[in-house]
Amino acid sequence: MNLVRLAWQVAEPVHAVLYYAPETAAATAGFALPNPWMTYFGCRVAPLGRVSASAATAVCYHLAPSMVSGSVPGLWEHAAPQRFLDARLEAVDLALARLLPEVPRRLLHLARSAASAVQNCGRALAAANAALPEPSGPRPALWQALTTMREYRGDGHIAALIGADVDPCAAHVLADAAGRAPESQSKRYHKWDETAWKTAREALTARGWLGADGSLTRAGRAAAEEIEQTTDRLARRPYSALGDAATEEFVSLLRPLADAVMAAGAVPVPNPVGFSWPPR
Repeated sequence: MNLVRLAWQVAEPVHAVLYYAPETAAATAGFALPNPWMTYFGCRVAPLGRVSASAATAVCYHLAPSMVSGSVPGLWEHAAPQRFLDARLEAVDLALARLLPEVPRRLLHLARSAASAVQNCGRALAAANAALPEPSGPRPALWQALTTMREYRGDGHIAALIGADVDPCAAHVLADAAGRAPESQSKRYHKWDETAWKTAREALTARGWLGADGSLTRAGRAAAEEIEQTTDRLARRPYSALGDAATEEFVSLLRPLADAVMAAGAVPVPNPVGFSWPPR
């Protein structure tokens, strides 16, 4: 596995804690949200401000539009974006205090340095996260830096999919066929219905990327790997700013924290994001 992809895989568990921790539900309980998915959308898109359903759908590329519009913009009637931003920092501070050993000072320095190197042009979620004030406290500060880099990679992944003419549901079908994210997980968390899934599978079969049994063809494997390689290339800038030696140090310092998260079962595997544990 290349270093950029490894750095993402090791950082993802610490970032993803927010979306599974009971502390997140507790931090947003006072908002009286009628739909539990509003917590996810509020915490994720709040850096962009009071966005519309169409804007949220654009940046949350992998999610079914009907799922997004079921939460956005209605959630802003219950809590303003700043309240979600405050809630997510409160939640990750408490959750990471429960799950992690102390955050090494050197790790925090490397994460800050990498996050400060993101290039914001064309990267909406990364730019919005990078523009936020740095949180106080090592755990929220580390989480915010990792989240900025994570959204930077995600914005680039969307660009890679669009460049390959792969629509959102087709991206899930490819991920399932490649063994990264099971169909059941994608349908549960991203809300694509059977009709959309069937249409996407048929389109990929017509392109010669899937066989009759739904498995990847040679062309499909090559296309899927090209998308991942393009994603890695578009995510490289923060780690290039660190250099290989410092990126390897970043990974080695972060790995015990990610191990602690995964050992506690705080983030499931398999998961809808498609990262494996241990990284492979």
